Amino acid sequence: MAEQILTIKEVADFLKLTEKTAYRLVAEGKLPGFKVGGSWRFKQSDIDAWIEESKAGHKK
Repeated sequence: MAEQILTIKEVADFLKLTEKTAYRLVAEGKLPGFKVGGSWRFKQSDIDAWIEESKAGHKK
């Protein structure tokens, strides 16, 4: 099965963020993403792993 790739809008919707906040997080290196032709893209598995890491970090 192919890896699902999300746009910035889809990631923002998924994380319940504004697009502006998603752009800021990725620009700061806090949200895992990559650029394709100037547009940000995100692997669903990377976003899921980032969520789990964030949850684990808050439990410390």
